[in-house]
Amino acid sequence: MAHESFEQHRAHLFGLAYRMLGSVADAEDVVQDAFLRWQRADAVASPRAFLTTVVTRLCIDHLRSARVQREAYVGPWLPEPLVASDRPPPDADVERADTLSMAFLLVLERLSPVERAVFLLHDVFDYDFAEVARLVGKTTANCRQIAHRARKRVQAGRPRFEASPGEPARLADRFARAVQAGDLAGLLELLAEDAVLYTDGGGQVTAALKPIRTASHIARFFLNLARKAGPDVRVHPVRVNGQPGFLVTRGDAVENILGFHVEGGRIRQVFVMRNPEKLRRLSALPG
Repeated sequence: MAHESFEQHRAHLFGLAYRMLGSVADAEDVVQDAFLRWQRADAVASPRAFLTTVVTRLCIDHLRSARVQREAYVGPWLPEPLVASDRPPPDADVERADTLSMAFLLVLERLSPVERAVFLLHDVFDYDFAEVARLVGKTTANCRQIAHRARKRVQAGRPRFEASPGEPARLADRFARAVQAGDLAGLLELLAEDAVLYTDGGGQVTAALKPIRTASHIARFFLNLARKAGPDVRVHPVRVNGQPGFLVTRGDAVENILGFHVEGGRIRQVFVMRNPEKLRRLSALPG
């Protein structure tokens, strides 16, 4: 019965932990740790409140310990991608879908661990400030101040999701076709002039050590990659963190994941995950 009761909360807990940590593996570990602590606890009046408190505080502790590692990270850091064919969305609330995007998760990196927890709990998951205070161990007034500060920082960099239905998928498809055709003009038409490309290799594989900026540089980067690709390279359409993207394989191995952020009818951000540690779960081709 305990396991069945826990499963009612798993999606919520994973959704919170993944947004906090940007790592599927770490989020799953935190959720499992919360389950074990719940099993060992004495009578719990509210399992959801208990589990959310444990997950929140474990995530805060994890982020604090990971800060030094993040500062020493080789090249741009990107969240571990959620690929639609690999697992269902961590929660089904459509109104929160944009808070799973790569673009949004990168904005959260501007926040301290406590700021991130307070902002997500209140602004994304709709906990009131009294509940947030209990979850993070702060006063209600303090949480209001933290949320205000965090909200300003998020709004300063928060991406706009104004694309019409189907537009991101159409742009992603046109992008792939232009790359395969070696169509420089076509790529320049799709990319915003101030577009940015982030490539995460984690220091383990070849990747750009700094973000690549402007449509021209990004277009030429992808055309150069396409020229070097062998006949065993395949591109598979998938959804990456709720947005249209591609899984690229070489033979049976996953080589990288591409994600996009579309804004104003153009591709404004491109995300390329090449870090093998963040691709291990994608060893099988999408079904």
